[in-house]
Amino acid sequence: MAAHGCLGVTQSVPAPIASSITQRCRGRIMQAALVLCVSLSLAARAGAEDACGGPEVPSSSYNIPAPQMSAEDRLSPHMPEALRCDACHAIAFQLEGRLSRAEAKQGRKELSESDYVEVLEQSCVQDWELYGVQELRGERRLTGPGLPRQEAMSVAMMGGPWPGRLSKMCHGLVGEHGEQRLYRAHRRGHTALRELLCHGEKGPCAHLGASKAGGSAPPKALQNEL
Repeated sequence: MAAHGCLGVTQSVPAPIASSITQRCRGRIMQAALVLCVSLSLAARAGAEDACGGPEVPSSSYNIPAPQMSAEDRLSPHMPEALRCDACHAIAFQLEGRLSRAEAKQGRKELSESDYVEVLEQSCVQDWELYGVQELRGERRLTGPGLPRQEAMSVAMMGGPWPGRLSKMCHGLVGEHGEQRLYRAHRRGHTALRELLCHGEKGPCAHLGASKAGGSAPPKALQNEL
């Protein structure tokens, strides 16, 4: 008789049977070790060398450049000309959203002059911190609520000079068109204010083609957070 342990179980068995059990146990242990080895290899595939002696598995890496900033982008207090159309769309989106929410609080009734003037003013003095600039298909574009979403595997530079420029441009557009005219456009429909601000004869998007300027309808893939 021989005492034999396998996986924590100890029995007294004849020697021939013990030898057979030992071989089976060794096979199970080798199988378990192989499974563990494969699992470790998968978990450490980005490491320099496979811990189980396998070939090195190369890791994937991506070089994602940040948007290139010109001297005007970094230093000017004004919105760069190439980004004024995007900025106008962002401003129109914010004005529309805030006017609509103010009306909803009054049961969709038309706002008084003092109310819509205040809403437009508050729209322009908000912090605008959700806006920045990104590279979109090789071009610098603004990104944020009301604009095309940031592409995957891209870098957006948020904050910085962009909130101040948006606020300054917002005040300029409201002053140029007048609060009453803007509110009347808003009451005509959800695209009328955007058309008035951005796509008029002298609007920021007037000199651009319809595809780049966004046309008369809002872009399909928008960030809709306010």
